[in-house]
Amino acid sequence: MFIRLIERSLVYPRPSRERGDWRPRWLRPQNVWFRSADNTKLHGWYVPNPDARRVVLYCHGNGEHVADQANLVFRLQSHLAATVFVYDYRGYGRSRGKPHERGCIADGMAAQRWLAERESVETSDIVVIGRSIGGGVAVALAAEQGARALVLENTFSKMTDAAAHLYPWLPVRLVMSNRYNSVRRIKNYHGPVHQCHGTADDIVPIELGRRLFDAAPGRLKHFYEVPYGGHNDSPPPAYYAALSGFLEKVDEHRRVPARLRQRGRQLVS
Repeated sequence: MFIRLIERSLVYPRPSRERGDWRPRWLRPQNVWFRSADNTKLHGWYVPNPDARRVVLYCHGNGEHVADQANLVFRLQSHLAATVFVYDYRGYGRSRGKPHERGCIADGMAAQRWLAERESVETSDIVVIGRSIGGGVAVALAAEQGARALVLENTFSKMTDAAAHLYPWLPVRLVMSNRYNSVRRIKNYHGPVHQCHGTADDIVPIELGRRLFDAAPGRLKHFYEVPYGGHNDSPPPAYYAALSGFLEKVDEHRRVPARLRQRGRQLVS
């Protein structure tokens, strides 16, 4: 029990609810309440873009919550021409419950389904983005429910690989219950993958990111290396330009949902 408590505090260092801006007037997010498969009540921000060409679900890192994401949501909206939904895992922000791997993945699946229903698209039409531990969640969503593209930022092959790097003197591979085995799960996702990783990441070494990238079976994939980038550094503007270009290639290879095609016609009319 003691080991489990330590693991939970290290894997899920939930920030205070008092941190961040819960009412960013310049962004005007819509507060959304929805439920996970086990009926856990969850909270998120839905931020529509009237000129959206794509729909994005964002899975944040383990030391963040929704109120930290206003600037990021704006970047995704503007650089990717996207409607964005960012949500909190159980136990984070205003979401109820206590976090654990199975629950957090179920929360992500519920968020993806809610967004698909709200936007009248399939779950496989949604661009799923995950950072750090959110990458572990995002891989599971893409493997189970599909994704238009899977976008991963500073994430790992397996949680146990990252833990073994940080705590080499502990038997983490034997005792950890939160394993997030992305390198195994990603084999069930054959769609596009765009992966970003900083070369100076001392939390999740770039080698772990490349290990996951190499395991992705899809043909359309790209690895974006950020020179001198650390684990919690924001990607440079050039990254968003590269990601936007990648998603354009995805659109060339896949049918665009009718609702988003109609928006595109309105933009050029």
